[in-house]
Amino acid sequence: MARSLYGNYGHAILTAAALRTPDRVALTYCGTQSFTYDQLNRNVNRRANALLAAGITPGRRVAALLNETLRVAEVYLAQAKIGAVTAALNPYWPVETLREVVAASGCTAFVYDATVESVIEGIRPALPEVTTWIDVTDLAEGPDDEPPLAGFHDDALALYYTSGTTGLPKAVTHTHASSLATAQIWLDVPRGPDAVFGTGAIIWGIGFPAIAGPALYAGMRLVLEQDWGPANFLRVVPRERVTHLSQIPSFYSALLASSDHERVDLSSIRVIMLGGEPLTATMLDRIKARLPEAGVYSYYGQTEAPYTCMGRVDDGSTPLGSSGRARTGNAVRITGPQGNRVIDEVGEINLAGPHRMAGYDGLPDRTAEVLRGEWYVGGDLGTLSDDGVLRVLGRREDSILKGGVWTQPVVIEEAASALDGVAEAGAVGVPEGAVEQEVLLAVVPRAGHTLDASKLALALADMLPAHQRPDHIVVAGELPHSQDASGGPGKLLRRKIRELLG
Repeated sequence: MARSLYGNYGHAILTAAALRTPDRVALTYCGTQSFTYDQLNRNVNRRANALLAAGITPGRRVAALLNETLRVAEVYLAQAKIGAVTAALNPYWPVETLREVVAASGCTAFVYDATVESVIEGIRPALPEVTTWIDVTDLAEGPDDEPPLAGFHDDALALYYTSGTTGLPKAVTHTHASSLATAQIWLDVPRGPDAVFGTGAIIWGIGFPAIAGPALYAGMRLVLEQDWGPANFLRVVPRERVTHLSQIPSFYSALLASSDHERVDLSSIRVIMLGGEPLTATMLDRIKARLPEAGVYSYYGQTEAPYTCMGRVDDGSTPLGSSGRARTGNAVRITGPQGNRVIDEVGEINLAGPHRMAGYDGLPDRTAEVLRGEWYVGGDLGTLSDDGVLRVLGRREDSILKGGVWTQPVVIEEAASALDGVAEAGAVGVPEGAVEQEVLLAVVPRAGHTLDASKLALALADMLPAHQRPDHIVVAGELPHSQDASGGPGKLLRRKIRELLG
């Protein structure tokens, strides 16, 4: 049976759009380059044909270490068209992690850009199994006609890597089909004919099929930047008239903490997707006060099953603190300790749908642990209402056990953030892992404010039950966050808050 061209990720994402609207602007890069869908498709074809000429055959695994977001888009799509399997490497990994990941990946070819040449020099001697090394600048001279397509439907498309907070990052295998299912995000979120999606360097790895791919698939204009921190964000949004964004709530803590945004026209923003960490009522109020015309959506998913649930939280259609309902074609459920489905009870979050990973590459035992029939069960806890609204409570190891009662830190953090003068709050249990803990709360004052720990303690004593009241309060200049590749603040590192206690 002949395979449909539209079962190939590169063809469905880009070629179809070039056929549909060839003269529509597909992508702008750092305010200096602009490409129509036809031009971008031809650029991708050049790289695809050059890869074929370099010996990259269908099914061959190719490591990609790319820091330039334009090159990420071109190479990932080019390799998708010809059926190569992309190992999407994180340019922020330590060199040793990078070497070990490539050695475990089965890659025999490596594509890189100029920003990582010194890294390549350091790891190349240690990777004898990689026999083809390709500087991305050598892929610009191929013919621009469509390459012979390979890789369809359930064929492997790419290896995307988990964060690797414990041990070596796991390689998550996604197929052409699962990545195309993820690309359908905008079926559930409004967009107009002039929609413009803005993003930064986060598109390498799972960010590509979860962020860049959906924008192109939906016919939006994709604005790619190298820096997506608050300062550049304030330059790019008015320049490009960005309408759609996907970020974490901590970004807006940083953006709104200073007065720099007050003089900038951000009126083009219409949709803000927020995930990765809890969105508090206080932060939502601050976002809406600054961006009253923007719809604010929460979402939940993981590398293994991106963007499974979503819902709008600023208009009352989805309760604040939840992640919405399963989007079109996806499913979510909660199971108890015995694996039985439960409603309005805390249990493990199960995700299912065509967007789910095929498994962890080279880790059959670990794959068997998390793939249970149609479901992916990744260890997060949550509740599900009888009408299908998911509330994510976090991971068991992040919970605080005080007075024999489990509490998710966000409950305490939201209460603290609502107090006058508090810009950000983070809560943890101390000692770590103890069967009975005390609550440590760290707070950061808003610009121009000072905070008194004893007064905060009195205020929170009136707001929280005994098992949630802080036993220790630390006022800090900033809270620990992970390094965000886009230039903005990453996730709150709650475990490191314990170091603030001294």
